[in-house]
Amino acid sequence: MRQTMDRERNQTPTPGLSRGEALFDTCVPCHGADGGGNETLAAPTIAGLPQWYVEAQLRKFQAGHRGGTAFDTTGIRMKAMSWSLDLEGDLESVAEYVASLSSVTPEVTVQGNAQAGQAAFQTCVACHGPAAQGMEPLGAPPLVGQSDWYMLAQLRKFKSGMRGADPEDVSGGTMRPNALLLDDQAMLDVVAYIQTLR
Repeated sequence: MRQTMDRERNQTPTPGLSRGEALFDTCVPCHGADGGGNETLAAPTIAGLPQWYVEAQLRKFQAGHRGGTAFDTTGIRMKAMSWSLDLEGDLESVAEYVASLSSVTPEVTVQGNAQAGQAAFQTCVACHGPAAQGMEPLGAPPLVGQSDWYMLAQLRKFKSGMRGADPEDVSGGTMRPNALLLDDQAMLDVVAYIQTLR
């Protein structure tokens, strides 16, 4: 009897979509049951993001490449949550489940000049693609369908060094110099343009 209990206690749950769905319960309070996000909690839309991107970001949080600066309170919160994915296959399972969720269309909350933003977006095309669909080989996520307030917040984090300054964060380090070129108005404009690509 004791051997059976020890074996059951030490058995790792089977990775996959079902495991990911169970693990996603810890994500729901911030990101919502549909993965649609919550601006009040600074939790972005994650539903339908590519599995590779979700995995990469969770690994960055676990390693401290994201959420590692003192003033990045939302990043610190997410870093702590990522540590709960401590069993083999957990990270991949939750990423698979997030990718399986139906994409949602966030409401537009940021006002900018989309025409000016289109010109500024030309520097983004090389990594994120002309339709902002992202490029896995470059570690560049899709931007289309993401909450505009979140994109604006991330541009500001890249510019301030809260994100993309860690030398181990290669894709973030590629993004940061581009954010440094944008003033506040240009950030509003490029985000406004991305919203026209839905």
